[in-house]
Amino acid sequence: MVLKAFFPTCCASADSGLLVGRWVPEQSSAVVLAVVHFPFIPIQVKELLAQVQQASSVGMAVLGTWCHRQQEPEESLGHFLEGLGTIFSHEPWLQLCRERGSKFWSCKAIHRQVSAAPDVPNEDQVMLIFYDQRKVLLSQLHPPTVVSDHQDGDTIASTGGLAVVFDTVARSEVLFSSDQYDEGPVRLSHWQSEGVEASVLVELAKRASGPVCLLLACLLSLISAASGCRLWKLWPLPFIRSKLSTCEQLRHRLDHLTLVFSTQKAQSPAQLMRKANMLVSVLLDVALGLMLLSWLHSSNRIGQLADALVPVADHVAEELQHLLQWLMGAPAGLKMNRALDQVLGRFFLYHIHLWISYIHLMSPFIERILWHVGLSACLGLTVALSILSDIIALLTFHIYCFYVYGARLYCLKIYGLSSLWRLFRGKKWNVLRQRVDSCSYNLDQLFIGTLLFTILVFLLPTTALYYLVFTLLRLLVVTVQGLIHLLVDLVNTLPLYSLGLRLCRPYRLADKPSALQ
Repeated sequence: MVLKAFFPTCCASADSGLLVGRWVPEQSSAVVLAVVHFPFIPIQVKELLAQVQQASSVGMAVLGTWCHRQQEPEESLGHFLEGLGTIFSHEPWLQLCRERGSKFWSCKAIHRQVSAAPDVPNEDQVMLIFYDQRKVLLSQLHPPTVVSDHQDGDTIASTGGLAVVFDTVARSEVLFSSDQYDEGPVRLSHWQSEGVEASVLVELAKRASGPVCLLLACLLSLISAASGCRLWKLWPLPFIRSKLSTCEQLRHRLDHLTLVFSTQKAQSPAQLMRKANMLVSVLLDVALGLMLLSWLHSSNRIGQLADALVPVADHVAEELQHLLQWLMGAPAGLKMNRALDQVLGRFFLYHIHLWISYIHLMSPFIERILWHVGLSACLGLTVALSILSDIIALLTFHIYCFYVYGARLYCLKIYGLSSLWRLFRGKKWNVLRQRVDSCSYNLDQLFIGTLLFTILVFLLPTTALYYLVFTLLRLLVVTVQGLIHLLVDLVNTLPLYSLGLRLCRPYRLADKPSALQ
């Protein structure tokens, strides 16, 4: 008969000792859960197995012996382990041994009861199956209902061979947590044995996270109450907050921190995963912000940026002046209305002059402003990027004004042309019925309407050209701001924790099979 022995990979390098686990007679399988090491007292081992069996309803027993000859130079140890079978009686008795200096294993299953037939051997063949105990436990691929060992064999056999292994490991979690922080009288080797110190640190972090989260939740609630004060609702503060990207990003981060440091326990795995993704996003954001802060404050880079900002602004202003002078002439050989062209060109040139004066007036304070902006990077990279987007909006405010003026003038001309075109056809727009109706006009109305329509038609190319140029400039600025906002949204919404689990530990994201749900 072939006997299947499921052996955990974490015990392959363990010291010699006893194999502890569960025997499934219906499938002739032995599920090894841990290795008991020397020195031990047999009565203490039996008491431990009884406690685990009472807590988990899993039939625990000493299945056999484990001998690691690479670590045990004494040849008599194997004979000593074989003698332990008289103290811990189990049929069959497993003997697993890892040979010294090789990768070969010796696997035996011995029946101590002598068979009545002399030709029947008292030793079975063993099929050794390795499994990752940690992944099996954390993947939760086991039946949700606890099946007792005292029930009939049909119920156990119906769950399948691998399902028995999953079910056994999941229900024996009390065995793994029994010596998670204190070995006690019996020393075991299982999947948590190598991380005892880390487990202690995790437990200390868990115990300290409660008061820390409570304190941070109180501080965040105070900040939320202060931000909801009526003083911030006075005009024009709500309008300014809606236009500044920094205020929006701070509000998003406040909501994220409130959810992360909430004292309420997650109700579902999806909510827990969402909180973990937000926590990792906040930590990454702050780490990148501190890196940016250290880069800005090293080698006097803030002073270099402040010294380069005014020449760049002057260069942009000169390019805009050249562009307006080109539009005031004959751009691309187009025939423009010279009077309107000169009026619009001088109007926009005066705005550029005001903007240059504003930049030179603020030049003594630019370095101090950039220093405070760089200091805000400690709140996170996204906050610094949002401030950068607002600074770009302020520095290109004249381009926004040009776009608004050109768009408003162009829209007024299009609206006037559409109205005069209806007058020219004997139609009018009925405001009450929201439709176009027929209308009879007298001669004077038709004459004036025709003159105005002709004037607007000949002035339209000049206005459309200015509108097109300033729309392209505004589109360039919006594209740069859009890329910054895209990077901010990427840091805010990228599920880094889930991606890390998918790449490093995909079994943590494994779902239960439909047959077991």
